[in-house]
Amino acid sequence: MDETVVLALTGELDHDTAAPLKEALAAHTGPRRRIVVDCAGLRFCDSTGLNVLLRARLRMLDEGGRLDLAGLGPPVDRMFEITGALSVFRVYENTAAALADCPAAGVPAPEGP
Repeated sequence: MDETVVLALTGELDHDTAAPLKEALAAHTGPRRRIVVDCAGLRFCDSTGLNVLLRARLRMLDEGGRLDLAGLGPPVDRMFEITGALSVFRVYENTAAALADCPAAGVPAPEGP
């Protein structure tokens, strides 16, 4: 990847707060780009937030980029696990590991779209 951007999320990601993330993701989408979404400060994510991330991931793949997640805390990690979303994202223990490209223990890197 030519460029990596880290987007740090805090608080809650839901219907009322998803718009700024959607805009930031769109602004950094492009060929050979990588977005690492740092979720360490995220306390809650609902289906709206999950859908924003899933759509952005597909858009990044279509354009030759990549979207990864870092620092999933227990409540958010659980929601991603229950929905099966963990199987489509590369998930890292924290942002430093993501930037060093070291997947979290036990979380395999997804293959293909």
